[in-house]
Amino acid sequence: MNTTQRSGIMQRWFVIQHELMPELRSKVGALTPKLEQVIHTLEWVRIEEFVSSTWSGCGRTEYDRGMLANAFVAKAVLGLPTTTRLIERLAVDRALRRICGFSMWKKLPGESTFSRAFAEFAAAGLAERTHAALVRETLGDRLVGHISRDGTVIEAREKPAKKHVLSEVEGVAQPIEKKKRGRPARGEAREVSPGKLEQQQGKSLAQLLRELPRDCDRGSKSNAQGYKNSWNGYKLHLDTADCGIPVSALLSSASMHDSLAAIPLSLMTAQRVTNCYDLMDAAYCSSVLRGHSRSLGHVPLIDHNPRRGEKIEFSSCEAQRYKERTGAERANGRLKDDFGGRHIRVRGNAKVMSHLMFGVLALTADQLLRLLT
Repeated sequence: MNTTQRSGIMQRWFVIQHELMPELRSKVGALTPKLEQVIHTLEWVRIEEFVSSTWSGCGRTEYDRGMLANAFVAKAVLGLPTTTRLIERLAVDRALRRICGFSMWKKLPGESTFSRAFAEFAAAGLAERTHAALVRETLGDRLVGHISRDGTVIEAREKPAKKHVLSEVEGVAQPIEKKKRGRPARGEAREVSPGKLEQQQGKSLAQLLRELPRDCDRGSKSNAQGYKNSWNGYKLHLDTADCGIPVSALLSSASMHDSLAAIPLSLMTAQRVTNCYDLMDAAYCSSVLRGHSRSLGHVPLIDHNPRRGEKIEFSSCEAQRYKERTGAERANGRLKDDFGGRHIRVRGNAKVMSHLMFGVLALTADQLLRLLT
């Protein structure tokens, strides 16, 4: 363990608990446990340091984007479903208003101002950049034992997009051509194209992210009881460390198979932390993913998918390590139940990802606080 980093984390916690909290209590009165959690979260993530102003100096001065970003983090911590509820809470809660940085004697920004600011944050990837910096700061110098990888359903209030491909010759969108089904005729030769996982090998992270399907569509997935559920929306793919801290996140179309997010997620995680084991369920069972994990210096622990064959069980020590993967399911559950993962009121991949990443930021700060207390 890096004792220097640990002492730095404890020092920040001590300053918040024994200096910042008493000062806020003297100014705004008693603080509820949820408001104290908001304070800890904002001090941990410090999202205002990553906000860049787009105001050119002409016209009316824009509202401070740092205060608006703090408000969206507080919205995720408090579990408020809509921006309207957030504005109503800020209007009646003087403590929350002061914590987010809003003036006590000036009028709050309107809902349209909050919406424009959120669109700017989504386009700039503000929450994603803040989360990456927080993970590097807190876990970058540590050795993480296990990274648990999993995907979860994200339901959205939008219609599935029509699937099109871009023609390389004409440069216009055309419907996808269906492959010919059935056995080839006598003398007919068909091209055997490599699988999607094989096509991902050797590509850079930026190229992999560009090729991932991101539009809203319809997906289906079997639950723990074996029943198939369908939904409109997306899939959120998370890499979670042993301590329950989300390390990396990707948002894809609902119809994309979980395994296609494994390689880009592993490359993102490798840029932020150093881990020993990659834990994945049977959906990721592939020799390509096992080889990619070993190429990064990791040990793959992937549940075997028999595919009508005989299932290969883990050894006793591997089975014990594989139990750590429940941390990924707990992180998915907490994100949905406590930090707004079920309240998607925006449309489009960028905005949905930004909404979820504000929740991931709040979850990360909450897990850091749990490690200290």
